[in-house]
Amino acid sequence: MSQRWSIDLAKENFKFSAAHFLIFPDGSAERLHGHNYRVFVEIEAGLSHHGLVLDFKTVKPLVRELCDGLDEHFLVPGLHPVLRCEPAGEDAVEVLYRERRYVVPRADVIVLPINNTSSENLAAWLAGELQRLLGERFPDVFVTRLRVAVEETSGQRGVYYYEVD
Repeated sequence: MSQRWSIDLAKENFKFSAAHFLIFPDGSAERLHGHNYRVFVEIEAGLSHHGLVLDFKTVKPLVRELCDGLDEHFLVPGLHPVLRCEPAGEDAVEVLYRERRYVVPRADVIVLPINNTSSENLAAWLAGELQRLLGERFPDVFVTRLRVAVEETSGQRGVYYYEVD
């Protein structure tokens, strides 16, 4: 018999508002728009001798920190092969995709190391950042599975799983 434990976090304040546009395989793209994203996290690890995977109150600030970092920004996929994001003067960046050109204050843009700003890719990026933070803050906890979901509208989520084989 196999036993597994996890904590599941779905807090009302695990959210961020951000602008983006998706680029589709045929090269077409959505219009620039925004979502009020919600984030859901499940962390699986061994149970400590105190009977805990991790204390909820120590993990919640990490998720909140990641959400706060994305909040009220224009999210740009830095690994897209065609889209470019370049400096435009001292305080602005220019986001270029085909015939589109957005000039945005530099402080309002986050270029993420992903190829598209889908909810699936956002979930994967958040999971990687959360895994890094967990490793830094809780080096004795061995996470065996991490699930992060990013909901862009009610009932519509992209999900990423990290699992140790």
